Amino acid sequence: MNPKTQVGMGMVVTALASAASAALATPAAAAAAPTAPVDVPLQTLGMVLPMAPPTVSTGVPIPMPGTPMGLTARTDGRVQPLLVPQVPIASTMPETLITATLPEVVEEQPVTKALLTAPESDVHTTTPGANVEAPITLPQPEAYGLPGTRLPEVGLLSPAMTGALESHLGLDGSGRN
Repeated sequence: MNPKTQVGMGMVVTALASAASAALATPAAAAAAPTAPVDVPLQTLGMVLPMAPPTVSTGVPIPMPGTPMGLTARTDGRVQPLLVPQVPIASTMPETLITATLPEVVEEQPVTKALLTAPESDVHTTTPGANVEAPITLPQPEAYGLPGTRLPEVGLLSPAMTGALESHLGLDGSGRN
């Protein structure tokens, strides 16, 4: 083996080792899924609304893919199926806060803001997958060690999404901004 091939193989093995270590660390990373904060700029609405513009503070979830599922599937008496694996993806829907200033309707009870909040919640999804059984069987002794043929079996694995989203609507009379 020439030195260029050895260096290339070393780089491939290093990349595979780092990918394997990252795949093992994925559950810990999924528990602390990052989000990118976003403040929606609505200040220009103050020119057309008869009150202060609402504020929207939220974030964009950053999905964290996990280790593909089903790559180590074993079947008895059959050739290993060709598989498009399902990939789990974990993310956290960030907290969302929407506030809107209200005019004073009742003078004894100063209600100054309407609040809509949605607390942070975890979301777990799984991508669709597929498997295709090979059209040949394992070698059979009655056929002198030759594999047999059969109709291929095809299966689709459906995607899934789980999570809980809740929101709270209320009024704030504290007068804080």
